[in-house]
Amino acid sequence: MSRRARALAFLAAALACALLAAVLASRYSESVESRFGELQPVLVAVSELPAGKPIAPAAATKALAVRRVPARFAPPGALRSSDEAIGRAPAATVPAGSYLLSAQLVVPQPPQPVATAAGGKRPLQLEVAGGEALVAGGASPEGSEVDVVVSRPSGLGERGEADVAASAVKLLALAAPEGAGDGWSATLAVSRSEALDLIEAQAAGGEIRLLLRP
Repeated sequence: MSRRARALAFLAAALACALLAAVLASRYSESVESRFGELQPVLVAVSELPAGKPIAPAAATKALAVRRVPARFAPPGALRSSDEAIGRAPAATVPAGSYLLSAQLVVPQPPQPVATAAGGKRPLQLEVAGGEALVAGGASPEGSEVDVVVSRPSGLGERGEADVAASAVKLLALAAPEGAGDGWSATLAVSRSEALDLIEAQAAGGEIRLLLRP
């Protein structure tokens, strides 16, 4: 067989292999889509996104990437492009490798005047649960009045209890978690007796939540 004939034979074999690979890949893709749904784009954090730091265009290019996953595995509220994240800030630190969800981001607000305690009240800083609800929709709750609800753990065979430990309390400051394992903290303007009750409740393992008053 001449060199030219061998070259043509090798070229034909290569084209046949490429065609076979394309057919197999297409069939595999169709099989995956039939089992788990069509592939859809989702935004993933390539590197850690710190809490409270707005995502700038330059940072989005380096820290975010679009991946395609079956619809069955895409979490609700997952962003689909970096444009949806630019200008918004994580309410809590987003670890590298995590899907980026709309609910995780808030719209930064311009600095507000610092609220101060008055009328014989004193500032008290506490760990609080559910801080995300207070900043939902980009709201800035500092200076608002809140009800302080304490949930106490239940005993064996008993139901837990929850009650309003302080009503119409001014929220002086609210801080998002700074890192993994951290929680929200709030600074409240309370009376001495309210402060003692809340400190005692938290020391006893009670969970404290804040409810914005209408």
